[in-house]
Amino acid sequence: MAEDGPGNFVDEIVADDVLQGRRGGRVSTRFPPEPNGYLHIGHAKSISLNFGVALRHGGTCNLRYDDTNPVVEDARYVDSIERDVRWLGFSWDDRKFYASDYFEKLYEFAQRLVNAGKAYVDSQTGDEIRKNRGNYHEPGVDSPFRTRTVAENLDLLRRMRAGEFPDGAHVLRAKIDMQSKNLNMRDPLLYRIKHAKHHRTGDAWCIYPMYDYAHPLSDAIEGITHSICTLEFQDHRPLYDWCVAEVGAFPDPPRQIEFARLNLTYTMLSKRRLLELVTGGIVAGWDDPRMPTLAALRRRGYTPEAIREFCDRVGVARKDGVVDVSLLEHAVREDLNRRCLRAMGVLRPLRVVLENYPEGEVDWLDAPWHPEDAGAGARKVPFSRVLWVDRDDFKEDAPKKWFRLAPGREVRLRYAALVTCKEVVKDDRGEVVELRCEWDPQSRGGNAPDGRRVQGTLHWVSAAHALDAEVRLYDRLFTAENVPSGDEWKASLNPASLETLRGCKVEPALATAEPASRWQFERVGYFCCDAVDSKPGALVFNRTIGLRDTWAKIEKASA
Repeated sequence: MAEDGPGNFVDEIVADDVLQGRRGGRVSTRFPPEPNGYLHIGHAKSISLNFGVALRHGGTCNLRYDDTNPVVEDARYVDSIERDVRWLGFSWDDRKFYASDYFEKLYEFAQRLVNAGKAYVDSQTGDEIRKNRGNYHEPGVDSPFRTRTVAENLDLLRRMRAGEFPDGAHVLRAKIDMQSKNLNMRDPLLYRIKHAKHHRTGDAWCIYPMYDYAHPLSDAIEGITHSICTLEFQDHRPLYDWCVAEVGAFPDPPRQIEFARLNLTYTMLSKRRLLELVTGGIVAGWDDPRMPTLAALRRRGYTPEAIREFCDRVGVARKDGVVDVSLLEHAVREDLNRRCLRAMGVLRPLRVVLENYPEGEVDWLDAPWHPEDAGAGARKVPFSRVLWVDRDDFKEDAPKKWFRLAPGREVRLRYAALVTCKEVVKDDRGEVVELRCEWDPQSRGGNAPDGRRVQGTLHWVSAAHALDAEVRLYDRLFTAENVPSGDEWKASLNPASLETLRGCKVEPALATAEPASRWQFERVGYFCCDAVDSKPGALVFNRTIGLRDTWAKIEKASA
């Protein structure tokens, strides 16, 4: 049996159930998102776990939408969820379901509970219900409507369905135990009135089941064997079991197993907060590459293979914890290093003139697409008299151990030649606008003919052949390692999370860069051709991640 990272107790439980022949030895899981937002990196762990467990044990995994709240749900979220699950590499085949598929059946079960004296219609206000529920230190108080007869409850429930009452007039509650130490068992709500149009059923219903009622029964209806959910549902498990048992229709009920959800440093995964980022205009949308949504990570250039590898490395734990986001970044960096073709791009161009290079001459140099993959082939890179280098690779007053360009210093231009800076040209404001250099004609290919040692190697682009590009430098959206959960989270927003550079210069081989294609800009980082804004003749690249973890250096320096 394959491992799912450093530890996976869920796999062990499922394997033992199969071995013991429980539930007929079957394995059937489900990934049950609510279509009220885009999936994020935390969902990737649940997707990988649910689909992975099923695959490893010869079972099936359903995609089921828990669409019980029409006020916040939308068909566009359904489309985005399916796109993300497919992108991660998983398939539900013909097993796509909705809780709304079972609305009639769930209503039948509700009537069955009422008939059995297990549910009643409560006419208290929402505030009264919350107050009388008590808390961890105070027991609950029975509703004055708890003693309604079966006939009264059935009549009210049917009239609720018929639309006779406004929102909030009544609710259907389970009749369990208002003295229970588990607040979830203090007569939880099963149905509420909502006169709202549903994205699938339209106006057919004006009462909708609560999640804690619809979810376990949907699992049971589908024949799910293992209901794998995050740790916050551990206290809900008795209610899960109660709902399935009390309707009396499922002799072999599902088993709920809870695991620790994914929490990342420097990252916020609350759907409500992510929605605030979008609606508040703090980000440009759900797929803004600074967001932790799968759509955003895809647009930024993350690969599904890297995300799955990250989920494997994190493993499956029984207790909540926080994973360092650098582990995710490391997985992405490793994966991109293996798969990305190389190219040269200059983000902050500085003009270089090789004074002893013939005007009008062009040397087409061979440069490998990938240094460790000979099968990737090579591209032709033009070398000419006027070049662009990165402004960050030049210092006029350079320290002794500066191995890049400076007056009198010699450097290697990657794949090309050795050059020496002879003169610095400035404008009227004293800003450096051009470097006058000489090249060594004997050093074609970048090797010194006399064996002299040249430590610095720079990337560059021929000015006559360069393509203009816009480059978006994305960084972490938050500066706090642990983003506050309250309203103060906005104070942790990183003002430098996006820097847009226009007039960048990239080598001509990138003219055919396809949207969503991934590249390593040599010496700079990994970039993705933007799938939304990049077009032929108007290239836009998003920085996926740097070549190394610069944040670690920053944090060490500030310690």
